[in-house]
Amino acid sequence: QVQLVESGGGSVQAGGSLRLSCAASGSRFSSNTMGWYRQAPGKQRELVAAITSGGSTNYAISAKGRFTISRDNAKSTVYLQMNSLKPDDTAVYYCNAKTPGILMTYWGKGTLVTVSS
Repeated sequence: QVQLVESGGGSVQAGGSLRLSCAASGSRFSSNTMGWYRQAPGKQRELVAAITSGGSTNYAISAKGRFTISRDNAKSTVYLQMNSLKPDDTAVYYCNAKTPGILMTYWGKGTLVTVSS
């Protein structure tokens, strides 16, 4: 039902910045909790940041103070601004949407972020 398309990934040097975008389909985007997850090779997928319909945010400890999640409901888009990137941030980043009510979950296909030292 909900389709998510990520963009903005790439390769940067440590200390650099990237801005990820996730464009979402659906008529009730403003009601969804949106999030960014990442998965590095050989590791489990983990939450990086999330934002609720009311604007409350949650960040992984490793992302706090460096990353900022935001949303533009008029554009049905969620963003992840990543600053001061570290090699440990290297991963495939996935956009996630959780709908209200029965709490369905949707995933994008991911965008690769590579941070070199």
